[in-house]
Amino acid sequence: MFTTYTLPQGLRVVCAPGQTDVVYLGIAVDAGTRHELPSESGMAHFTEHMSFKGTSRRSARQVISAMESVGGELNAFTGKEETVYYCTSLREHASRAIDLLLDIALGSTYPQEEMNREVEVVIDEIESYQDQPSELIFDEFENLLFPGHPLGRNILGDAETLRTFRSADMQRFARRLYHPERMVLYVLGNVEPEKVLRCVEKNMARYDCNRHTSKLQSSHYTIANVTRDVSHITRHRETHQAHVVIGAQAFAATDPRQLHLYFLSNLLGGPAMSSRLNLALRERNGLVYTVESNCVAYTDTGIWAIYYGCDAKDRNRCRQLVLHELDKLTQHPLSSRALEAARRQFKGQIGISYDNFENVAIGMAKRYLHYGKTLSKEQLFERLDAITPENLLQTAQFVFSPDKFLTLEYV
Repeated sequence: MFTTYTLPQGLRVVCAPGQTDVVYLGIAVDAGTRHELPSESGMAHFTEHMSFKGTSRRSARQVISAMESVGGELNAFTGKEETVYYCTSLREHASRAIDLLLDIALGSTYPQEEMNREVEVVIDEIESYQDQPSELIFDEFENLLFPGHPLGRNILGDAETLRTFRSADMQRFARRLYHPERMVLYVLGNVEPEKVLRCVEKNMARYDCNRHTSKLQSSHYTIANVTRDVSHITRHRETHQAHVVIGAQAFAATDPRQLHLYFLSNLLGGPAMSSRLNLALRERNGLVYTVESNCVAYTDTGIWAIYYGCDAKDRNRCRQLVLHELDKLTQHPLSSRALEAARRQFKGQIGISYDNFENVAIGMAKRYLHYGKTLSKEQLFERLDAITPENLLQTAQFVFSPDKFLTLEYV
């Protein structure tokens, strides 16, 4: 199903077939917040912004119009472990998109005059984010969960540090991290993989990859399998409702228990209105509008967390209901009937999500970037089918232990 290549320069290429005339493609770079030096907070995200501001072959205007002029789309995002530049185009314009993406990733110049303007755009983004407590609380939660570690660092950075960055700083950052060996170019669409490879090889010849270096000290975080005192932190903020996150460290993406936790998290507070937490807090008691359970897996650790917003006076009641639902999962294994119902629902949600080809393509690229392999829907379903009640019980008992919880409240 997947076709992969590795070029002499180290760039990996992964192609997956598609059924329509629309092609989803991009470049995933192993350069995220966790790769920043202490003095570089926000640099990975700022570099993403500045990659649209001119290359050795294109002006900023030419970068943003290259795909829009033929009806395509170009965008990007930065995470804790990667930056992804992604594009959507008609099949006939796939070669144009590949040319542009490689130019952005390997040929950006980061001009100072553009930085002087764009830094204010990023600061506006930071300030708008500060106005969203339901988003902001997750940043502080991760900072508390991984104190002193880059994984706990805010992706956007802070205004004071951003204003100190100069073009030379960004060029050094790019030389250190934007190396072909740290990149995956991906294509999902009705395009012959051999044609993709020829196009990539032709365009790669434009760039001197020797000016880049992939030498990097990794900053890994190891989960300590120990219990600790419950942490409960309350921040007083001028918000209409209280915002609460309860969670703990969890598993790396390669840990088999991560899928078990993902399954449990979906059962607890996934998108379905019939999730256990939605039934307990909203449908039966009318205490919240939103309650959700999420888990995030990194290459060497992970996060599991429950979020809800409620009236300040209802915080304790909501917490009791949440802990009760968690306790039920740690005390008794799911019945065969309950497991099959949850599995059927989860597989249905995943199957529908595969109709979002852009997200499928990005997910494929991120897996190949970090783990050197891809995962088809059928392979994922096989893993879900192998989950037993005992698997879920053991995972729940490990993660949903109150003495491991960190609780953060904005009141």
